[in-house]
Amino acid sequence: MNVLVIGAAGKTGRQVVEQAVAAGHTVTAFIRDSARYNAPPNVRVFTGDAADPATMSDATADQDAVIDTVGGKTPWRKTEIEQRVARAIVEAAKKNGTRRIIAISALGVGDSTAQATLLFRLLLLPTFLRGSTADKTAMERAIAQAGIPYVLVRPAVLNDQPAVGSVRVLAGVEKGRQITRADLATFVVEQLTMDTHVNRAVTIANS
Repeated sequence: MNVLVIGAAGKTGRQVVEQAVAAGHTVTAFIRDSARYNAPPNVRVFTGDAADPATMSDATADQDAVIDTVGGKTPWRKTEIEQRVARAIVEAAKKNGTRRIIAISALGVGDSTAQATLLFRLLLLPTFLRGSTADKTAMERAIAQAGIPYVLVRPAVLNDQPAVGSVRVLAGVEKGRQITRADLATFVVEQLTMDTHVNRAVTIANS
């Protein structure tokens, strides 16, 4: 499968690229600054502004699926970067016939608020994460309303520990605390060829 990974230079994006290659996919890494990225072997690199519709259209040509790993570095500030990227992805995917969009969101977006711990819900969401949560909510809405098969992945708090090797998909009010980036990447890549969670938002965690 031809797969475009947006935000490939980030911590999570790098993991997704590596695991998508390992799974046998033909991967294009979309990055903003080529100086910050050393591509793994056999990975094509596309450089540009992911929020620009024309650039995104060029990047998604001949791509079967798009994985959006874009995330801001200042989650407490008001921003629209993720929703702008999502709108560019949707427009390009419709034009080019992309068959699936997978986007990484976060715990606390939408109804996953009920799956957050009390401390996370009352302390982090309204303060440290107030900007990114609003942006991710709009990002999810843009993708869910596009009419293209999608999976929205809402990970618990990310850490850089080695992979645990198992992921829980939370149901109801089950609580999620943490997940490794490696396990998140594994789950995301699996969604390229699985239909279990298509057209759904799912919350995942290790613990």
